[in-house]
Amino acid sequence: MGERSSAHNARTLLRAQELSKRFGDLVAVDRLNLSLAPGECFGLLGPNGAGKSTTLEMLEGILEPTSGKILFKERPLFDDYRHHIGIQFQATALPEHLSVSDCLTLFASLYRTTVPLTELAQLCRLESLMDQQHQTLSGGQRQRLLLALALINRPQLLFLDEPTTGLDPQARHNFWQLIRDVRAGGTTILLTTHYMDEAEQLCDRIAIMDHGRVLRQDTPAALIAEAFLSHIVSLPASVELGPGWPLPVQQRNGLLEFQTDDVNQVLALLQQHRVDVTSLNIRRPNLEDLFLTLTGHQLRS
Repeated sequence: MGERSSAHNARTLLRAQELSKRFGDLVAVDRLNLSLAPGECFGLLGPNGAGKSTTLEMLEGILEPTSGKILFKERPLFDDYRHHIGIQFQATALPEHLSVSDCLTLFASLYRTTVPLTELAQLCRLESLMDQQHQTLSGGQRQRLLLALALINRPQLLFLDEPTTGLDPQARHNFWQLIRDVRAGGTTILLTTHYMDEAEQLCDRIAIMDHGRVLRQDTPAALIAEAFLSHIVSLPASVELGPGWPLPVQQRNGLLEFQTDDVNQVLALLQQHRVDVTSLNIRRPNLEDLFLTLTGHQLRS
């Protein structure tokens, strides 16, 4: 993490400054600031309607901001920008009756310089699928093909828009490894996701958005440590704590939750108050807890 932090301090690959987008009276993005360091995986998280998609489209050069700046290598976005980035959209319509190999060849024709198709096929685990019609691929196979198409011009910056939505757990975990492999090759990644475990597994830093603004931005560990004590002790909400319970308690998702840095103290208090601890659970806070605290609701798909 130290090397990436120093790279972040030294220079920035992509920077948004006071970025805003209005649609009539609707403010979709409101004076947003964020920066991506070379080689990092940066997560953009937020509920539906938070402004993620609009932000992404502006950073991709698809949508013109109402105000603010986007800088790539400290320069305003230029006509050649698309040759330096790759985008894996949530949904991509491909021409029918093309094989995987045909799709890669077609997309390669759109760029000046491209990755050899054999190299792409190996990276994205497509070697055995090259002659298969793309419309017959499984969900995970199709996402691997779309990733290969986004990487075909060897981009410095890769945008991944909810790439594992709808995949089964095994396909998700396989795709996570592909993302790690791509990043290990030096590609900077901006990832949007509805899965908190995905963000914790893959992202060096995250920004949590709501109502068009960034609420918090840092490493997942730093954000969690800033917002919570070290442990959360929980019991079913039906449990009676009795009068005079001394600790702050939060009721959420059918549970009573206590934050604490001293689990033994909580256990001793529960024993003193003769509380039924049959269903007691002790865990560390996670990004889902942080998201609920900041936005008031779970990250919904």
